[in-house]
Amino acid sequence: MWSIQDIRDHLRALGASPLHVQRVLRLWVQAKPQNSGRRPLESFMPKALREALPALSHSLAGLASLREQHPGQDGSARLLVGLHDGQTVESVLLPRDGLCVSSQVGCAVGCVFCMTGREGLIRQVGSAEIVAQVALARTLRPVKKVVFMGMGEPSHNLEQVMEAIDLLGTVGNIGHKNLVFSTVGDVRVFERLPQGRVKPALALSLHTTRADLRAQLLPRAPRFDPQDLVQAGEAYARATGYPIQYQWTLIEGVNDSNEEVEGIVRLLKGKYALMNLIPYNAVPDLPYARPSWERAAEMARSLHQRGVLTKLRQSAGQDVEGGCGQLRARESAQQSQPVTFHRGINAPAT
Repeated sequence: MWSIQDIRDHLRALGASPLHVQRVLRLWVQAKPQNSGRRPLESFMPKALREALPALSHSLAGLASLREQHPGQDGSARLLVGLHDGQTVESVLLPRDGLCVSSQVGCAVGCVFCMTGREGLIRQVGSAEIVAQVALARTLRPVKKVVFMGMGEPSHNLEQVMEAIDLLGTVGNIGHKNLVFSTVGDVRVFERLPQGRVKPALALSLHTTRADLRAQLLPRAPRFDPQDLVQAGEAYARATGYPIQYQWTLIEGVNDSNEEVEGIVRLLKGKYALMNLIPYNAVPDLPYARPSWERAAEMARSLHQRGVLTKLRQSAGQDVEGGCGQLRARESAQQSQPVTFHRGINAPAT
């Protein structure tokens, strides 16, 4: 696992000044060559550092490599990303220059409707590996927004995620409100995020207004009562000036009832908040289904009319196995069977 601090320490050992370190990191995260600029490197950079740049650039490029790319009809593209140790995570290129990144290989929360949660936590993703997902994506298209909504629970890898957010929000040239920290809710998040130099927007996975149902859907998440979670979110929203995004994966027959609509109104009316209704991305072997678009639209319309700002999101990548963990799970299954791989762009030879 590589961290940004590891890179800083390596550069300093080569004689890099703070400005040199910042330059190397800036060009890397913006996917530009290290010899970019009008001035020749010899005019301002120590020889040891100059000579080390090719090998360093190669190492940085190896932190996240493209194994497969699956474009969707909606302008999204799901990427299977290989890490330096052979593990894989998923990133998603989103419409309108967004990118969804992963913060863990696997996940310990165990959401019952999520493919990623089925395999548990395998390892943390280092801050440099998180940023490397952004650098990789920027070789494919512009990235102006990064959401931490991929594989993993960011609060369980908090320091590495915050280190990545700090770099992306400074030399990474991404606006702070365009960095979105998505979490099931953890008291450490509400303590740590306000302390950062870069304060990201916050997305809270709500999914239901019933504490008992939430415990069933998110079995290993902190036992945050929905009302307490909203209260903590509201305090962060008022402190930062960014509305909280509440995520609601809409599952047919589970959390799409009129009773849930009433509960959402009670919790969120008058709050500095945005409710994102996201129809479930169907996952093979899991007993859940997405409701009809008509039902989802009816819920969104009812909430909006009753004073809760609501957006009905079309789940990105539904036609390319868009649910988190599906590409990784498919690859893992294929590796355990003597079959031929379906290759994506730049997939390595086996």
